[in-house]
Amino acid sequence: MTEPRVIIVTGLSGAGRSQAANALEDMGYFVVDNLPPSLIVDVVDRIGTADGARSRVATVVDTRGGVTADQLEEALAGLSDRSVLATILYLDADDAALSRRFEETRRTHPVTEGTLAEKIAIERAAFEDIRGMADVIIDTSDLTVHDLRRRVEAAFGDEADAQRMRINVVSFGFKRGVPRVVDVMFDVRFLPNPHWDPKLRPQTGLDDPVRTYVLDDADTQAFLAQLEGMLEFLVPRYRSEGKSYLTIGIGCTGGRHRSVAIAEELGRRLSPGSEVDVTVAHRDLPDRPVS
Repeated sequence: MTEPRVIIVTGLSGAGRSQAANALEDMGYFVVDNLPPSLIVDVVDRIGTADGARSRVATVVDTRGGVTADQLEEALAGLSDRSVLATILYLDADDAALSRRFEETRRTHPVTEGTLAEKIAIERAAFEDIRGMADVIIDTSDLTVHDLRRRVEAAFGDEADAQRMRINVVSFGFKRGVPRVVDVMFDVRFLPNPHWDPKLRPQTGLDDPVRTYVLDDADTQAFLAQLEGMLEFLVPRYRSEGKSYLTIGIGCTGGRHRSVAIAEELGRRLSPGSEVDVTVAHRDLPDRPVS
C-alpha cells in the first residue's frame, strides 16, 4: 500500500499553481482546489487518506482562501497526528513574469486594491512566511508549462519511496542573477574559463571538449573532492531534520560552460549507490535541459 501523502500547493497568483495541480492530478493525486487551510485535515479525514482509501491528495490553498502561515502550521500538525506525510509545494515567479502573464491572459488578480504591480507586491509580502515553510519551491519565471510539469514529476513522481532525499543541482550564470530558489550555492568562477578559447566558446558544458577542459583541471578535481565530502556530511543531517528536498546552485559567469560541466559531474557523483534522487537542470542554456 502506498504511504498516505498530502501535497499542499500554494504560492503566488500567476506562478503556476493550476498547472502544478493538473500535473499532480495526472500522476494520480486527488486534487482539491481553493481549499481553506482550516479544512485540510477535515477533507483528509472525510476522503479516507489516513486509512489508505485514497493515499495521495493534493490541496491548492492561496489568496482566494485567505491562507496564513499559522493556519498551515495547524494543518500540518493535524496531518502529523494522523501519520500523514505532508509536503508544501510553493510556486514562485519574478514580478516581470507575473505581470506579463496577467496582462496576456487578462485575468483579474485576487488582491483587490492598487495597480497590478502593487497587487503583486502585496501578495508577495503576505506570502513571505509561507514561502519560508515550503519544502519544495519552484521558480516558474523562465519555465514553460512542460518544464513545470517535468519539475513536479521529478519532485513527486517516485511514490515508492517518498522519504528519499531529492536533490536538484542547478547551473546558472551570475550575469543573469542568482536563482530565486537555492539552498546551497557554490561559485565556480575561479576555474579556467572555456569562454576564452575560440573553439570552445560556441559549445557548452554538455559537450565533451568543454567537459574535459573543465574537469581535467587540478583545481576542479580538488574542488569536487571537497564538495562531495561536504555533501556526504550535510545530506544525512538535512534528512534527519526532516528536509526531503535540497537545491544546490552552481554558478559561473554565463551559465554555459563551467557551471554546466560541474553540475553534471556533481549529479553523476551523487547518484550511484546513494540514498538520494538527483536531477540536474541548467537554467541558462537555451533549452534548459534537465537530466
